[in-house]
Amino acid sequence: MRQTDPGGQLTFHVARLLAEGPGASRAFPVAGVMLDLGDDLSQADPIEGTVHVVRTNRGLLVTGRLETSLESACSRCLKAIEVPATVDLEEEALPSVDPATGAPLDTSAEPDVLRLTDHHELELGETVRDAILLAEPIAPLCRPDCPGLCPVCGADLSDGQHDHVDVDIDPRLEVLRGFRADKP
Repeated sequence: MRQTDPGGQLTFHVARLLAEGPGASRAFPVAGVMLDLGDDLSQADPIEGTVHVVRTNRGLLVTGRLETSLESACSRCLKAIEVPATVDLEEEALPSVDPATGAPLDTSAEPDVLRLTDHHELELGETVRDAILLAEPIAPLCRPDCPGLCPVCGADLSDGQHDHVDVDIDPRLEVLRGFRADKP
């Protein structure tokens, strides 16, 4: 299993909150967190934000907004860019042991629910990592009107004029040279 939060910065001890009644809440600030996002993605800035935890009759409702930026490349011109990523959390976390007795609870009925550890800790490292991976844009751009690269010479089209009129065209496509969309 990948270590995503080695410093435990996204792990919160919630035993006291579990001992309180429904409606009790806590806010946990998150600052300076860097996660291992895998080989293909890395953070440009640390994760910042706040996680709010509210006691429910079953467990905890975890909400929050976390922000970071990712190192990426423009999908048109291939320049290195930073892409902002915002993660909105809304998860239910259930205990894995009974808070009053310490007896293990049956978790087989809801296997996909976020579970607290045996020590009543809320570990959000994997949850936040997965949300960041989902927030990564498919085709990031350095700017909305990025012209990209010249298909002939590979130069950045935003750097200047690129007229390649002497380009050999596939003879099968030569008929399209005179095509104009505005003519019937």
